[in-house]
Amino acid sequence: MRTLPMLSLAALLAAPLAAQGKPSDPDVKVAGGGTLPAGWSYRLEDPTASIATAKFVAMGNGFHFSTGPAGIYWREADAATGSFHTLATFTQTKAPMHPEAYGIFVAGEDLKTANAAYVYLIVRGDGMYSIRQGGAAGTPSTNLTQGGNRNGWLASDAVAKQDSAGKATNKLEVSGDAATKKLKFSVNGKQVAEIDAPGGSVAGLVGIRMNHNLDVHVDGFAVHKM
Repeated sequence: MRTLPMLSLAALLAAPLAAQGKPSDPDVKVAGGGTLPAGWSYRLEDPTASIATAKFVAMGNGFHFSTGPAGIYWREADAATGSFHTLATFTQTKAPMHPEAYGIFVAGEDLKTANAAYVYLIVRGDGMYSIRQGGAAGTPSTNLTQGGNRNGWLASDAVAKQDSAGKATNKLEVSGDAATKKLKFSVNGKQVAEIDAPGGSVAGLVGIRMNHNLDVHVDGFAVHKM
């Protein structure tokens, strides 16, 4: 039987790995980044990424994100110790190269450590949403809802799709009930899911999650503690 020369076999084995190391949609390096509005902290999904390539600024009565690497942003003052309701209106101002998600996270714990954990509701411009738990370094996120595609994305008519200019506006809400230990998730006023809080507690930090390479304005972000 004919055998491949050793060099050729090595090249064939290395090719897929090389392709994996060169993503087709790398993080955009946004100019003017590196600073955050007063009181905010951040955690980037890629520990090798730099906040200098992401821009997060106060704008009008809200905030504007231009990313850059994917990450989460929060204020310590927004930590919930019991029942809560949080909401924000997100406007994607232009279409990313691929569908990218944005949204709200809750039940955040140890966010500045390798053991970080949080639950999040995110939507995309293609009309899909996902509810997941993630945060720990090097650990894939866990899908918290049933159904959807193989990556845990579900289609819903509650999610506004981006228009021909790439713009979409979605109001997201999450509420946590400390007594029932339930989390409820709504998009544009329609409840899309209710789940048992992972770990049996709704308490924790509340904030905003942004995937990479997005331009999104956030209005009305608030946390109501009950």
